[in-house]
Amino acid sequence: MQQLNNFFNGLHQYIGGNNWFIFLLLGTGLFFTFYLRFPQIRYFRHALRVVRGKYDLKSDKGDTSHFQALATALSGTVGTGNIAGVALAVHLGGPAALFWMLVTAFFGMCIKFVEVTLSHKYRDFDEKGMVAGGPMYYMKKRLNINLKNGRQIKTGYWLGGFFAVATILSSFGSGSLPQINSISNSVFSTFGISHIVTGAVLSFFLALIIIGGIKRIAMVTARLVPLMAIIYFLGAIAVIAFNYQHIIPSIVSIFRDVFTGTAAMGGFLGAGFSFAFNNGVNRGLFSNEAGQGSAPIAHAAAKAHEPVSEGMVAILEPFIDTIVICFLTGLVLLSSGVWNEKLPNQFQKTDIEVLAERYDEGDVADVTALKDHLSSTSEVALFSGVLHVVNGKIQENISILHARSLAENIEVMAGGKPFTGEITVTAGKVMNSSGDVTFTGHSLIHSAPLTTVAYTRSFLGDSGKYIVTIGLLLFAFSTAIAWSYYGDRAVTYLIGARYVLFYRIIFVLGFFLASFTDTTIIWNLSLLTVAFMAIPNLIGLLVLHKEVKTTIRDYWKGFREEHPS
Repeated sequence: MQQLNNFFNGLHQYIGGNNWFIFLLLGTGLFFTFYLRFPQIRYFRHALRVVRGKYDLKSDKGDTSHFQALATALSGTVGTGNIAGVALAVHLGGPAALFWMLVTAFFGMCIKFVEVTLSHKYRDFDEKGMVAGGPMYYMKKRLNINLKNGRQIKTGYWLGGFFAVATILSSFGSGSLPQINSISNSVFSTFGISHIVTGAVLSFFLALIIIGGIKRIAMVTARLVPLMAIIYFLGAIAVIAFNYQHIIPSIVSIFRDVFTGTAAMGGFLGAGFSFAFNNGVNRGLFSNEAGQGSAPIAHAAAKAHEPVSEGMVAILEPFIDTIVICFLTGLVLLSSGVWNEKLPNQFQKTDIEVLAERYDEGDVADVTALKDHLSSTSEVALFSGVLHVVNGKIQENISILHARSLAENIEVMAGGKPFTGEITVTAGKVMNSSGDVTFTGHSLIHSAPLTTVAYTRSFLGDSGKYIVTIGLLLFAFSTAIAWSYYGDRAVTYLIGARYVLFYRIIFVLGFFLASFTDTTIIWNLSLLTVAFMAIPNLIGLLVLHKEVKTTIRDYWKGFREEHPS
């Protein structure tokens, strides 16, 4: 597991975690924002009218309404990224990371508008009469290279195939694995229900829903999305109102360190600008999926006679998903103060790093060295050898980093009792050969558990954790539902609709297995699959920028003729 995690993490550093990917994503959003003259602002009111069905025609073809398509796409984006992803971004990059999430969302509104317009324009219908759409179809039809001798190089066909394969991988890496993992962790910490039991029950319900295809999926998500948004919103307001004296300082902290990075405070060891920027953009993309090309698959199924009208609807997604819900989550984390507070928890082995020396948070030089180590600008010496443990206490004079913080009150357990024996460590990592031992103590926490603790810091007390658990269950489960559809449309593109059933079986099986798999590995896998989808899609959008502008101009010309008032 450790080797697999290191492979995913290392590969991510060259792809999604590299600055060139960040600049490709933000650069595409920035380009279209100016090229189309800020459509996310100019068309926002029109988008609200379209989603209400004001301009629908009975002759419109498709499988879902505008609202159902929006609900399905939102169910695919409003998930662990809003609860666990925001917590992870703040945990990694500090409050400044939240600013870059919001920036990503603003430009993402424009990217969503463009990618949905193109995907709806070039959608197909499969052999069963169902809509088959998404970026792979506009790639196949519009990105081939025509030679002077009349021959054609089918670059678009192969690019669409690569995107479809990446979509199938991402349906597990984004839509299935991290969703059920976050659910099972939250349910276990709140109710004490076994991870495998949660996985089994939800896998059963998932299978019942996705077998019905997009119409049943749209029907379920259209009911789930409003319900889960209301529950989560009320809980967030309760926490923020309870900690009202921290609202202004929290907002200030988001913008204060945007270009400098966040200094060490509490258990947080600090993060530089590039780290906050990189993680904010990455988590923003994981949250609203702008540029990834997933939402256009859901929107392609909408009943609309004009592809641009569905693009208008897509503008609302990043606004609701990130600018509203993620910002609320960020304020909950910051105003409650839990983001830099060390809390009792059981350490995940992949998050543990054993240092060769003892470090002190009260020493400025030590904190600086650890901050540079965590941001990969320099390294500290890691422990290799054998740790001797007596009654749960480590005898060597070392320090342990867990969840990017210096762990305190460390106790080693085995079978529920203090452990006595030896533990093998190689280059700071605890080896599996050390047996079934667990580390407990006080450290920072991240992802869904951090948001869960934050929701208890209100007049609701411990009851607040139930809001997160229920919200996460609804958010993440609906995300898995939506991503199963994205995956089966990709399968349809590659090998035909008759093989979709086999994909759904594997999807449900993977959903179940991920309920009791290490979260760090799952998050690293999800980051990779996001990049594999986004890169060909963003390139395709840029290549077709002139067509996008022409299509939008034709839409407004026809719209004014139909609605002269």
